[in-house]
This record gives sequence, C-alpha cells and structure tokens, in this order.
Amino acid sequence: MHVLFIVRRMPGVEQLKEQAGIAACRFVSDGMSLGLGTGSTVRYSIIEIARMIKQEGIDVVGVPTSEDTRQLAEHLGIPLSPIEASTSLDLTIDGADEFDPNFDLIKGGGGALTKEKIVANASNSMVVVVDETKQVSTLGEFDLPIEVDSILWEDVRDDISPICPGEVSLRGGDEEPYITDNHGFILDCSFGPSISDPESLEREISEITGVVEVGLFVGICDAVVMASNEGIETLVKPSGRL
Repeated sequence: MHVLFIVRRMPGVEQLKEQAGIAACRFVSDGMSLGLGTGSTVRYSIIEIARMIKQEGIDVVGVPTSEDTRQLAEHLGIPLSPIEASTSLDLTIDGADEFDPNFDLIKGGGGALTKEKIVANASNSMVVVVDETKQVSTLGEFDLPIEVDSILWEDVRDDISPICPGEVSLRGGDEEPYITDNHGFILDCSFGPSISDPESLEREISEITGVVEVGLFVGICDAVVMASNEGIETLVKPSGRL
C-alpha cells in the first residue's frame, strides 16, 4: 500500500510581508492623498498601490516619507507631491519597529522618523504594516531612535543618558555616523521593555536642546496589518479613526 503525504509549506517571511503589504491597501480608495512610508514591508504596499493605479484606474497622489520611498514610487509611476504642498492627507501606510496594545509605536529603524512623523500627523488616519515580531506588551525592546542636530549630538547624548537605563549610541559610530535625509544624526537608545508611558517620555526627550524628533508615535496609529505564520491579521484601534 502506498501512502501519499501532502506537505504544505508555510509561507516564507518575505511572502508574508508581501501579503500584509497588499492587505493594507484595502484601506486605499480612489481620490485619496496617501502618505507613503519607508521600510521593507510597506514597500509591498507601494508596489500594490502602483498596480491599483495601472490596473484598476484609481486616482491617488502619494507623499513619500524618505528619499528611498520617493525613488521607488517615482519608478513605479505613482504621482507624487511634496509634504509642503499637502496640508492634509487621507491616509498614511507605514511600517513600525514595535507596536503595543495601545497602538503606540517605535519607529525610525530605517532612519526616516522625522519625515514619517510629519506625514503621519498630517494624515486623517494611519495604517501600519508589520510582522508579528513587532508586537510587544511594552515598548522599548527595540532601541528608541532619536534624530538630533549633527553639531549638538554629544550634548544630547549626555542629556539623554540619565533618562535611558541602557546605552545611548550614535548610529554608525563616531567615524562614519549615519546621516538622515535632513542631514541630522540618530542616537539609538536602549531603554529595554520599560516604556510604559510613551507620551510622557516623548515630551521629556523633545524638550532637550538639539533633539529634532523622537521615534515614539503616540496616538497616531489607527490600525495594524500584521503578518504571522497563522496568516494576515488586521487589528483596528477601537477608538481610532477607521
């Protein structure tokens, strides 16, 4: 007797990210102005938006959050507008490094946190695309990125160190620091999973001279589209705008 075993392969990480990126585009509709985020997962959303423009004929305008995103969207034929020309956006789709049960986020792993926050704050709603490793009970396991003035970065580091229980390091190191699209530097701050009040921490850090932006996005995210081995799950904030 011959027994046939059928093995179902679980989707790979990239395939799951692609599925999540596409799923997030169900929030996109004709006539929208869209904030286009930065990152490996939201890249698939941008590709899907381009497909919707070409194959479904939707009319949308994108506002990119980074130079990398601008180049990708331009290459794909998505009409673009600078944030300066867009006082209000309908929706932003972006990634995140962490999200907690309150839909608060840590962002900035890709270095575009300042533009990402400007675009997100200008939007009527925000959808975040992630994989399940980004879901946490308390923010902080991922180092908190803080964009700082390139001249004042050492002063900022010294001022943040008493607040941060772990290391405060210059991204890229002293010899070849990472430079943002705004020509700033980034300090990566190891808080550990201890950020129970992200709103207060964001306010405290923002008051330090030389801080350009803090990678805490509080009260901005309305939904999370999450990829896991179980499939794609959409979490909508009960008090959100969607």
